[in-house]
Amino acid sequence: MLAMVAVSVVVLTMGERAAELACAVDSARQQVGVDTEIIMVVNGGDPDRSLADTVVEPGENLGIPGGRNAGAAVATHDLVAFLDDDGRYVGDDLLARAGEAFSADQRLGAIGLRIVDEHGETARRHLPGLRARAERSGPATSFPGGGVIVRRAAFDEVGGLCAPFFYGLEETDLAWRLIDRDWSIRYDAELVMRHPRTDPVRHPSFFTHTARNRVWLAHRALPAPLAAAYVANWTLVTCVRNWRDPAAIRAHFAGLRDGRRDRVGPRRPIGWRTVCTLTRLGRPPII
Repeated sequence: MLAMVAVSVVVLTMGERAAELACAVDSARQQVGVDTEIIMVVNGGDPDRSLADTVVEPGENLGIPGGRNAGAAVATHDLVAFLDDDGRYVGDDLLARAGEAFSADQRLGAIGLRIVDEHGETARRHLPGLRARAERSGPATSFPGGGVIVRRAAFDEVGGLCAPFFYGLEETDLAWRLIDRDWSIRYDAELVMRHPRTDPVRHPSFFTHTARNRVWLAHRALPAPLAAAYVANWTLVTCVRNWRDPAAIRAHFAGLRDGRRDRVGPRRPIGWRTVCTLTRLGRPPII
């Protein structure tokens, strides 16, 4: 029998998805063997606040990492789950099984869930490594921001998510810092959440914003030689992928300029041992 565990579930919402939000909260409420606390962070709009045990209303859109930090700050349990307001857990024992994994490994800092879309497929960007397969569990170097469970002590130790990122790559920043502090990350293919397939390029500012955040990520987390290689590599990848879209390439270089001009710290490069760990696990920190 699974032991009772306690999890604070932080749901960030802009108040635009009433039905999906209710479904997301319901999937957390239905978890068995778990003391579940629902924390709703209102980043805008007028959602149904009665769905939550605790409501955080910052009065402005804090962005994804800032909003999740605000939710985690009021969490009362040792495990904190971040759940997208248009996602839902599959199965009623997901949180209990995750709790058992954390109990069995005291250095486990985060568990990434397998995200499946409306067709039961997992998008490439949600896989935890270059050669990873959706159905294979194992050690990981990253996790999806809206489908993860973190140990509160680990999250707090590394300072949570970097709020200025607003959206994009904040999970990578957090994951690298967790591993650098000797916390492990696991991808569990048996713990599934459903989320509609989306294309991040749908955001008008995607290329500018992502390029800016890559500069910030490199500045904050990587030794100087790797920081330069990381930014150069992703510039090459962006140009190759979008060679028929000059506007996207111009936006990318505008983002690089913004990132260099307004760098976000503190700069605390990960150690070379961490670089080796990331590489061994299939994601060298230049890719």
